Amino acid sequence: MLLRSKSGDPIMKFAASMFFTDYSMTPGELGKAMEERGFESLWAPEHSHIPAAPKVKFPYGGDIPKKYYDIMDPFVCLTAAAMATTTLRLGTGVCLLAQRDPIQTAKLVASLDHISNGRFIFGIGSGWLQDEIENHGVAFKDRHKVVRERVEAMKAIWTQDAAEYHGEFVNFDPMSTWPKPLQKPHPPILVGGAFPHSARRAIRYADGWMPQVTAEATTDLGELIPRFRQMAAEAGREPDSLSISVWGQTGDLERMKRFRDLGADRVATSLDSAKADVILPVLDRWAEIIRDVNG
Repeated sequence: MLLRSKSGDPIMKFAASMFFTDYSMTPGELGKAMEERGFESLWAPEHSHIPAAPKVKFPYGGDIPKKYYDIMDPFVCLTAAAMATTTLRLGTGVCLLAQRDPIQTAKLVASLDHISNGRFIFGIGSGWLQDEIENHGVAFKDRHKVVRERVEAMKAIWTQDAAEYHGEFVNFDPMSTWPKPLQKPHPPILVGGAFPHSARRAIRYADGWMPQVTAEATTDLGELIPRFRQMAAEAGREPDSLSISVWGQTGDLERMKRFRDLGADRVATSLDSAKADVILPVLDRWAEIIRDVNG
């Protein structure tokens, strides 16, 4: 059921992500500060490594930032944040599933879901850094299919006592593996990426879509949200069952209210990989925005 404020407007969830490094705030420190200021969720991105001479350019222009090289593992970071908080939700934003073994990742997800008392959100993506993906033994052109099969295989592991899966890229006979996730049937799976391809993938095998507002976007996201809902209905999905989390927010109050009114569930901002003296004032400003948007 959609939550509403005293004014009757839908309540928007607010999130933030950070590339955790040895020179940033710690996950526990940031999680506690966010929880105190009314944020709904903390997200951790990932890169296993950065090739010395990448074949593709950084999507947002210029050189790949230093924090991409230095980032810590998201599951370790989110576990630390889980231990320091009680209500804050914890998400991978995003887990590069084409680069992870599905059997081991299924156990990671289920374990973190239990440790956090059912607060985990599984944000996934196919990845853009070609050599990084290929270093994990996955052809760049196959990455979307690989991710789909790994999601399907993980769902089997999470929901079946004797799970098996037989696909082109993932193949295993009946197995037993526990724990099963605390959330049933499993934590929410959200697919990150652009319209229309990632939107279609979200509709096909996930519980939500995570588009990002960028300077490179050619179509306003406000126009794409209704189209996403229409695509879901045409595919036989209940449109309101699929969440929408809008990334790349900078604090534009009217834009966020517009996304809220269009049915987006969550907006998220990206924090610098910095210490508390830099980050806490930013969180304080966002706390004011949360109050303004949600009344």
